[in-house]
Formats: sequence, structure tokens, C-alpha cells
Amino acid sequence: MVATILVGMLCTHLLCFSVMFWLVSKRLHGKKMGMNIFAMGNLLLGCAYVLQLAEGGPAWSLMSVVNHTLTLAAPVAYWLGAMRFFGRSVPVWRPMLAVAATYSAAQVLVQWGLGPVARYAMLSGMSALLFLAMVITVVYGVRTFAKDLYAEMVFFAALIGGICVLNALKFMRLVDAGLDGGLDALQMDGNFQLVFYIYMSSLATVLPPSIIWLVLRRLTDELRNIAARDPLTQLLNRRGLTEALQLYFNSRKAEPAYLLLVDVDHFKRINDTHGHPIGDTVLRHMAEVLRGAVRRGDLAGRIGGEEFLVICLDSDVHGVRHLAERLRAAIENQAVHTAGAAHPLHCTVTIGVSNPFAGAHAFEDAMREADAALYRGKAAGRNRIEWPPIAQGNQPTQSASTSTTRPIDKVV
Repeated sequence: MVATILVGMLCTHLLCFSVMFWLVSKRLHGKKMGMNIFAMGNLLLGCAYVLQLAEGGPAWSLMSVVNHTLTLAAPVAYWLGAMRFFGRSVPVWRPMLAVAATYSAAQVLVQWGLGPVARYAMLSGMSALLFLAMVITVVYGVRTFAKDLYAEMVFFAALIGGICVLNALKFMRLVDAGLDGGLDALQMDGNFQLVFYIYMSSLATVLPPSIIWLVLRRLTDELRNIAARDPLTQLLNRRGLTEALQLYFNSRKAEPAYLLLVDVDHFKRINDTHGHPIGDTVLRHMAEVLRGAVRRGDLAGRIGGEEFLVICLDSDVHGVRHLAERLRAAIENQAVHTAGAAHPLHCTVTIGVSNPFAGAHAFEDAMREADAALYRGKAAGRNRIEWPPIAQGNQPTQSASTSTTRPIDKVV
């Protein structure tokens, strides 16, 4: 009686959350984050337990074959849904149908060749292997594509590991019981089965809300990322740069940073001559060049109009000088190809560099220093790198593209 109540509760949980997952997926429109696949997994497992209640115990029938097939297909659906959640474009219907057809045929062969105990043992063993594969995937995800969800992934690994262990224990009990008395271990009111149903009911209660939490977490992160990036170039905007600097300088090993203000020379002329769509193409080209030129860990952003910004982290003045020159030369040498234009465009930039600064609170001061250097560079002829006045003896050796002239009034 207790087992029947537990399985009934389990069916209710699975089917209700299946509907909830499906409704959530409908609200997510284009990017469903695997919620529709999770809904299918819950539906498959819920239907399997409904069939188990209808059977009343171990039996050999079409209902039993369908029950086992649905039970095994459910974790496959969960695994595919998890891959979709993390942005992996995996097929769904073909592998699901392949698993269903293959396992249904395998059940018939094992039942005829080895008997009913072997068929039930096969279900437990295959379920244990599938859940083990899910645990391994979660652990791998913690180290690679799900580093931002470390605590959540460890929690999921522990829960999935529990059902893996229970299925492995059921498999061993069936094997140890042998061909004659093995089915007695599967009676619904047996102690082991009660523990199994209690754990599954707990899992069905805890996991679905946890998955909803993950979706909300991912949506919140995406909204925060959208708010921190320029929509045209996908580079960081001022807000994103400030937040990234705060994270960096909160580190104990943070070194002073340098700020490079990069301005496209004569950009207004480009817009007036070729039109704003071509101007947008130039800005996107600039963003791509910045991404390719900066070092891993440096910050690149667009702060408005034709002005871009690079923040060099963990570098000295010579590394900054090398980066600035590489960036200036890359933009000068890479043509901008635009649709409908007879000839590609060639652009240049002027770069103003700040003195090193040692905190997010000094970001605005560094901006003003780099801005003053930028306008001096424009006044001196453009297509050059301009450094601030010598503050702490950190000025690099002057080169053809690097100026150390004294401050002058800004030239617009």
C-alpha cells in the first residue's frame, strides 16, 4: 500500500512538472534551453510509472515492454535536454526513436533467451550506466562549459549519482537472486523497492524546481550580459568595463592597468561620404580587429560613436606599447570590404594611452588622461599613439608612431 502511494505521488510530480516544463518552453520562444526535452523526459518516466501501477508487479506483457522502454528513454531525454540547455545543438527524435526500437527488440531477445529476471536486470544495469554517463557529463561540465554553475552542477551530480547507485544495487540483487527467485526482489512493498521509490519521489520533488532555477539563472546572466555589451559590436560598454574592472581589482594579485582610447580617424567623413550603414560596417570591423589584437584577459569595449577602449591587465609599459602599435598597424593594414563599394575602405586610428591606474575608482581619471592624449595625437596628425606626460618615469622610448609631446588644448 505504501509503495502504491509513493509511486502515485511520483507519477503526479513527474506529469505535473512535465506540463510546467512545456509551458516554460512555450514562453522561451526561439531559445527553449532544452525545457521541451525535459518535459518529454518527465512525461516518458511518468507514463512508465503509470504502467507500473497498472501492472501491479513484474510481468511479461506488451505493457511491461513499453514500461521498460519508456523508463530507459527518460534518462536519454534528460541528457539530451541538458545538452540543449548548455547550447549544444544535438538531435532529439532520431536518437530517441533509435533507443526505443533497439531496447524493445533487446527485451524480446533477452526474455526468450534468458528469462524475465535477466530482462529486469538489463533495465537496472542499463539505467545505472545511463545515469553514470550523466554524472560523468556533469563533472566534465564543471571543468569546461559549466564553470559558472559549479555549485549547481555538484548538487546535480550528487543527486544523479544516488539514482545510479540504487539502480546498480538493484542490478546486483537481481543477479545474486538468480533466475528462480530474482523477481521477488522487485515486489513493490519490498524494503529495497520502498527505499527506491522514496528516493525517486524525493528526486522528482527536488530536481524540477532546481532545473527551473537554472533556467532563471541563465536568463538573468544573459540579461546582465546584454546590459553590459554594445549591441552593434558586442564589445563591452562602459557599464560592462566598470564591472569587469571591479572584479579584476578585487583580486589580491591585481596589477596596475593601462587604458587605451582608440578613435577612428575622420569617421564623420566616412559616414557623410558612404552613409551610416557603411559606417556601422567599419565599426564592426574595428571590433573584430580589437578582438584579434588584444591579449587574452584584456578588456575591449566601445564607449560610444567611433571611440573604442582597451584596458591592458597584468602588463608593463613595454607590453602596452607593443599592443598599441600592433593594434594601430592592424587597423591600418586591414581593408574594410563593404557590399556595393567599388573599392575597399582603409581606415586609421589614433590611440591615447593613460598612466597606469590601480583601482576601479581611478577608471574615470584614466579615461580623462587617455582622452587628453588622444586629442594631442589628433592635433599632431592622427594615425599615431600618444602617451600622457611623464608621471612616474614610465614613458617608453619614442618611435615613429609614438609621441611624447607636451599637453596642448583639445582639438575637436
